[in-house]
Amino acid sequence: MLKGKTAVVTGGTRGIGYAVVKKYLENGAQVILFGSRKETVEKALQKLKEENPDWPVEGAWPDLKDPEAVRTEIERIHQKYRRIDILVNNAGVSDRVPTIDCDPAHFDEVIGLNVNAIFHAVQPVVKIMKEQGGGCILNTSSMVSKFGQPSGVAYPASKFAVNGLTISLARELGPYQIRVNAVAPGVTRTDMVASLPEEMIKPLIDRIPLRRVGEPEDVANAFLFLASDLAAYVTGEILSVDGAAMS
Repeated sequence: MLKGKTAVVTGGTRGIGYAVVKKYLENGAQVILFGSRKETVEKALQKLKEENPDWPVEGAWPDLKDPEAVRTEIERIHQKYRRIDILVNNAGVSDRVPTIDCDPAHFDEVIGLNVNAIFHAVQPVVKIMKEQGGGCILNTSSMVSKFGQPSGVAYPASKFAVNGLTISLARELGPYQIRVNAVAPGVTRTDMVASLPEEMIKPLIDRIPLRRVGEPEDVANAFLFLASDLAAYVTGEILSVDGAAMS
């Protein structure tokens, strides 16, 4: 479904991001995954190569909060591959610090990675996509961008911002044949969720009509669809992948 396309995936070393990288490779894309540290990137690459040594995948670890570091890496990728067809802004941090305990520096940190880092990646990629005649930008939102959450405002505020950024970019960039969408996962079996005790998992499942938590592959399938030509007329969409979870 993505044969011949070049994709950049931030936050691609584990969880949903890793599942997206693997799904894209399985569908013919060449992928550059970003991680926060050299060690985690190399570990993810080793795991992928063990599954298929022929997969065209490489990694990088720019500081996503540093616009110049991101721009430099994006330009390097463009010079090597001559195009960037897909950008997946998946890197982010979850947070539940109660508002009264959330100092301004912590709030800025959450917004910095969950919102500002997307802008830092989008700016240089949009320039490339305009020149090449189109592309696809995908952002990771969350179910909290619809419902909020009962403790802490930094994380849901950041995901509401991701939705606004996604819809506005779709309107701005549509004339250049650049599609912009977001995927909003619900409770997904990442490392953090998998480590929760049964007594915490069961109440979560009880609020999900499909009666199970999502798997990273469930979310990756949505990212695959939105990146593919099957979604050629889909832009400005926030696609929920949450089993119709009720907050």
